[in-house]
Amino acid sequence: MTTTQINAQDLFRSAYNNRYTWDTNFPGFTADLTVTQGDEVHTAKVTVKADYSVEVTDIEDETVKESIYTQLRDVVTHRKRNSFEQAHSKHTFSAGTTDDTGAVEILVGGDAMGSNYKLRNNEVCQVSRVMGRMAFTIDHLDSLDTGNGYVSTRYNAVFRNPQTQDILRDMQFEDRYEAVGDYYLMSQQTIHATADGQQTTTVFQFSNLALLG
Repeated sequence: MTTTQINAQDLFRSAYNNRYTWDTNFPGFTADLTVTQGDEVHTAKVTVKADYSVEVTDIEDETVKESIYTQLRDVVTHRKRNSFEQAHSKHTFSAGTTDDTGAVEILVGGDAMGSNYKLRNNEVCQVSRVMGRMAFTIDHLDSLDTGNGYVSTRYNAVFRNPQTQDILRDMQFEDRYEAVGDYYLMSQQTIHATADGQQTTTVFQFSNLALLG
């Protein structure tokens, strides 16, 4: 392994380990949730258990229920702790270019999704992947320092056709977190989405956040 590969891996490992994740004592939590999109308002109760499984109850609209479940699964995926070795032991890393903002490109080998990253200030500031007929790039614009790692609070996601590079969907996220006991939990997520010329704003508002156990 070359010095460049070692340095790139060390840089990425450091940024990866700097992310805020829930520790092994995470007990899970419950919350009341209000979802607002335009004139539509839906309420539900949500539970994330210690094993990271997700439950959505007290809502009849199955489409909205599935949307809430998907949103929570995304949240859990980013907060669930996996070691660097678990996630990236089969990958190789090399440094690419450094842009005008000082972000260093990290090129990943051996990843079926063709993942590449950019790092700045010991944080992952860009993620690019290709998943079948969909390619996406996520740019992280702001973050919260929890004292135990950072969590992204403002980021944009652009989804493209990987063959034509046509934009399929553009999404802007604004996330808020609050400390509940020893853990930071999402208290609000606002999503501004544009697809097929249509713009929507969806707000997930969590209240009565409480740890289980």
